[in-house]
Amino acid sequence: MNRQQAILYARVSTEKEEQVSSLERQMAEMREYAKLNHLDVVGEITEQASGYDVTREGILQLFEQVETNRDLIVLVIDETRIGRGHAKLAIIRTIQKLHGTIFSIEDQGPLRLNEMDGLVLQILAAVEEYQRTIHNHKISKGMKRAVELGYSPEKNLPRVRQGGRERTDLPMEEIIRLRQMNLTFADIAATLRGFGYPASKATVHRRYQEYLASKESGEPTESDEE
Repeated sequence: MNRQQAILYARVSTEKEEQVSSLERQMAEMREYAKLNHLDVVGEITEQASGYDVTREGILQLFEQVETNRDLIVLVIDETRIGRGHAKLAIIRTIQKLHGTIFSIEDQGPLRLNEMDGLVLQILAAVEEYQRTIHNHKISKGMKRAVELGYSPEKNLPRVRQGGRERTDLPMEEIIRLRQMNLTFADIAATLRGFGYPASKATVHRRYQEYLASKESGEPTESDEE
């Protein structure tokens, strides 16, 4: 049976000497908990920073660890070590989305939030799901309209490279082609995103305006050079 892996996180808010010793006590207590509960400790993070800061170095390191090691347990003394106020909820939600689980010594297991914090996180999760649905619908709508107008994206737009890496350059020739079919910049951006290009409406519009300006000035464009 595989043992669960855990990363220990301790935080204090000031650099006073008694706070430094608090970091040591937190770590000692968490190491003992991990040992008694057969958790493999794969890392330890300590920092002295405000709990209201969501961009503190230790938390960013924690996110990286959780992102590269799915199902990792984040062990803390109590929820206040994660953060304070809205920052705490934002950090907890980020760890959840990265498929990490927070354990606290205070709760002797998975972190137990109060009713209000739990409700806020549920609402956040629901809103994010609706946002994903809207985003996917916009992509689908843009591609559908392009196809209805006679465009064959599979013949013109290669998909993203293997490994999921996005292309950094937008295919100007396809932007021009889709624009000539009277698609909106939003629809063009959605179509390109569906094929792995990191395109926004604003970026597509800017690139197209640059193309028109270069045409007027007689300068060679990306599509001309091809």
